[in-house]
Amino acid sequence: MAAAASALTTPRRAAQQQPVAERQANAPSQPQQVKKATSESTELHAVARTTRAGFKRPSAWVLVFGWSLAACAGMVNSVSYGALGHFVSHATGTTTSIALGLEGYHHGKIGFEKASEAMGLLLSFLVGAFLCGLLIDKNQVHFGGKALYGAALLGNSCLLAAAVVLDVTAEAPSTAAFLCAAACGLQNAMCTSHFGAVVRTTHVTGTITDIGSTTGRMAMIYLRKGCRRSRLNVLERAEVGVDARKLLVLGPMWLSFFLGTVWGAFLQH
Repeated sequence: MAAAASALTTPRRAAQQQPVAERQANAPSQPQQVKKATSESTELHAVARTTRAGFKRPSAWVLVFGWSLAACAGMVNSVSYGALGHFVSHATGTTTSIALGLEGYHHGKIGFEKASEAMGLLLSFLVGAFLCGLLIDKNQVHFGGKALYGAALLGNSCLLAAAVVLDVTAEAPSTAAFLCAAACGLQNAMCTSHFGAVVRTTHVTGTITDIGSTTGRMAMIYLRKGCRRSRLNVLERAEVGVDARKLLVLGPMWLSFFLGTVWGAFLQH
């Protein structure tokens, strides 16, 4: 009887133990788990290095140079509006003025002068950027090479000086505004050629947009981790570090333009 009971019990125990044995056989061994975790960590570090290398902060003297140009552009824009009646450092409002001028002329509200002046400002800004393309064909700083940054800066100064002379002696505010717009187009294209689209010195719409989107990304990373930096992984730390370096470029750029407009307003007054 005992032998028969044992014979019946053995298959049952084998059936009960079989799923456990299968799970143990299918489960990865501890060395395999460690190897997989190490591989994932290596890949994460590689992506983090790529993220850090994706943005290289310009050198300090180049940044100071760009911030100075932004301040000058803000001053030119402020003085041009006060003395000539036109904003000249960007093309968005100018393009809108063309449309409004055409609408007003079509309905007989105003003459064609408003639309033609706006077209002249837009074309002048475009010509200034075109001149930059003739002088600077690479995004590197050269002294005496093909990229004539010095010639571009001299041309910028000459355009602004000519605008002052025309406004004072010939009383031609529209022509003076065209020259100021050409100078701004030349400067903006020159800085964009070197810095790339991340830096613009004659208008701040893109700068403010980049500041907002960058701080939003940083905030979302911290919110997902309960606002505790210690919980960030290596990739998230790299992303936050890159965004922080971008802000150190964009923030002073906007502030420089703003201070330039304030300075220009007081000089004009």
